[in-house]
Amino acid sequence: MNSAAWVEAEPRPFWLDSPLAPAPADPFAGEDSCSLAVVGGGFTGLWAALQAKQDDPARDVVVLEAATVAAGASGRNGGFTDVSLTHGLPNGLSRFPDEIDQLERLGRENLDGIERAIERHGIDCGWERTGSILVARSPNEVTELSEFVPVMREHGYDCDWLGREAVRAQVDSPTYLGGIWERSGSAMVDPARLAWGLRRVCIELGVRLHELSPVTALHELADGVMLSTPDGRLRAERLVLATNGFPPLIRDIRRYVAPVYDYVLVTEPLSAERMSAIGWTGRQGLFDAANQFHYYRLTDDNRILWGGYDAVYHYGNAVAADLEQRPATFSLLSRHFFDTFPQLEGVRFTHRWGGVIDTCSRFSVMFGRAMSGRVSYAVGYTGLGVGASRFGARVALDLVDGRDTELTRLRLVRSKPLPFPPEPLRWAGIKLTTRAMARADRRDGKRGLYLRALDRVGLGFDS
Repeated sequence: MNSAAWVEAEPRPFWLDSPLAPAPADPFAGEDSCSLAVVGGGFTGLWAALQAKQDDPARDVVVLEAATVAAGASGRNGGFTDVSLTHGLPNGLSRFPDEIDQLERLGRENLDGIERAIERHGIDCGWERTGSILVARSPNEVTELSEFVPVMREHGYDCDWLGREAVRAQVDSPTYLGGIWERSGSAMVDPARLAWGLRRVCIELGVRLHELSPVTALHELADGVMLSTPDGRLRAERLVLATNGFPPLIRDIRRYVAPVYDYVLVTEPLSAERMSAIGWTGRQGLFDAANQFHYYRLTDDNRILWGGYDAVYHYGNAVAADLEQRPATFSLLSRHFFDTFPQLEGVRFTHRWGGVIDTCSRFSVMFGRAMSGRVSYAVGYTGLGVGASRFGARVALDLVDGRDTELTRLRLVRSKPLPFPPEPLRWAGIKLTTRAMARADRRDGKRGLYLRALDRVGLGFDS
């Protein structure tokens, strides 16, 4: 029964199933020009447009979105807004040890900046500075996480180790053996309402937004870039690309970014009795510590959003609407949900969906420039882009404007991850890596020769 609790769920993102969704802006048509064009109406694109207008209110900024604002990853994620710019402190320590303290400081400033923008512009998006709990569900995870708490404290995190009884006092699951309660580094948000709020602010600042306007080609000009859409052409002096995992307009991006599908279920609102059965009065965001992990949180009306575990890559970087529904994954997620919370037997899911994550081999945002420096891009967030996208947008603006700043001098910005191999090796390598990670989870976290070899060369796959 539990595995079928999702069958009657609406096949669309919970966040986007809202009467608050704005009517689409007019598509772009005809011939026009601007100082700065932004391709992509997700978080990176919206933050880029907003910050560009704050830098220079007279700057003529145009945003072109292929569908509607938040239709892609920005309206399909879990709403976890994290302080880390490196997909977590462990990943940052392993890849950027010499500048990790600087990156952590910038991450804290970035998260505070998001909060200030929400307050300043009156964006109603369910922002909650709840913190999070990273849950241990096996003895090896207990050892690894408990030993990592002092490292987190050393790098500025307000966190504590919770033993079995203490973690279950926060959120009651019989599967929990312990966890790190990190109080200071994350917030929960309704991501679609945040994106729609940023959309409103951009328009109020004078940004020209066109939705339903896919950019089909870019051409370098002597003094800028020409963007082609089905119904027009836009001449821009500078261009920021914020296309996430969707087919890139700059060929070189394809080498580094792979579109991976992630899937999510959302329950019906839980009654007071149901909520009492699981506790969760702190409303923290929750993650498993395994390679194949779940992420979950409470919504404003006490639904549980439950996602993750499967990260599915399709041959040839395939991105298509019919890949957003995957019954096998929904059944697996449903079973895992009731294994975690058996006291919620009988709860039904109301929404089910999938969406594309722009993963790269170092698991964190990468940057680049093209067309004689007139184009910049920020892609590859690998699943923690809700917070890092504001930082990514700032860097992309600095790069496209040729600024020498603290951000553009970072090795995180100047370096690139190792590229994924071309097909068919890309598909085969990702499949092999996924299976190896699942095998490591079954073997109490012991990484085999293959995963250890990838670790040594800095290659990885994650969501």
